[in-house]
Formats: sequence, structure tokens, C-alpha cells
Amino acid sequence: MQSARLFALAMVLSASPAGAQEIMNASAAQKFVAGKLFSYSCFDGTEGSGRIFSDGSAAGTIRPGGQGDVRNMRLPSGTLYVHGERICANLRGLPFQPCFSLTKLSDTGFRGAVSGMGFMYCEFDRGTQTQVARRRPQRLELRGSIEGALPAVP
Repeated sequence: MQSARLFALAMVLSASPAGAQEIMNASAAQKFVAGKLFSYSCFDGTEGSGRIFSDGSAAGTIRPGGQGDVRNMRLPSGTLYVHGERICANLRGLPFQPCFSLTKLSDTGFRGAVSGMGFMYCEFDRGTQTQVARRRPQRLELRGSIEGALPAVP
């Protein structure tokens, strides 16, 4: 369950002081983020990739603390929602519902922090996709003869 909370926070971490960079309102944030695949890395070493959908659901991978196995995660519809000009999250197991705002860093990326906690941030980028989940090739074993199993070549 802690991985689900970390993933949710990573997928929506937002708004930290960023100098002259653009702080996006909720509408601009939705357009910038919804449906796009982002890789991310967070202040505590957590990393992964994921996609936030327009219905407030999210799916992706997470490696908590940047160590151990990569896990696949999925958050149900309505987990992320707009409240005024902020993006908020409804996360089971947290004593509060955190809210966020996005700070655009470039045409492909943004930085985020939990509102009021600028030290808790993640950086997201869709321009530098990394493969954090790898599928192990399946081992193929042939039993018996394959003679006659393939059509003859004319």
C-alpha cells in the first residue's frame, strides 16, 4: 500500500518555487499532463514512469527510493481531481488529501511539490523516456521434431 501512495504522490507532486518558470493553473496542467507518458525522479530517489488520464486515474511504474524491483501501479478513476486552481489526490491511508500545482520547466517537463512542502518534489519529463521495467525474454524449449511442422518451400 505504501508503494501506491508513493506512486500517487510521484504522479501528481507539484508546485515548488521555480524562479521565472510558469506555474500552471489546473486547466493548463490538465492539458499539459493528461494522457502523456512521463518519466520521473523524486527527491528521495524514487523513480519510474507513468501516465495520468483525464478521468483522474493513473498507471505506471515505481521504484521506491530508486532501489529494489520496479513495480507496476494503477490508481482508480477519481483519484486525482481539480479543486479550484489546484490538482488534489484522494489517497487511502493518508490522514489528509494533498493538493498540488504544476510548475512548467520546459516544453516537455515540470517539477512538482506537495503544496506547502517544497522540499518534497519530483521532476517529470516526457522528452527523456527511460525504460524502467524490463521483460525477461521467455525461454523457448522445443520438444520432439519440428520436421513436417513447417510448410515446404517451393
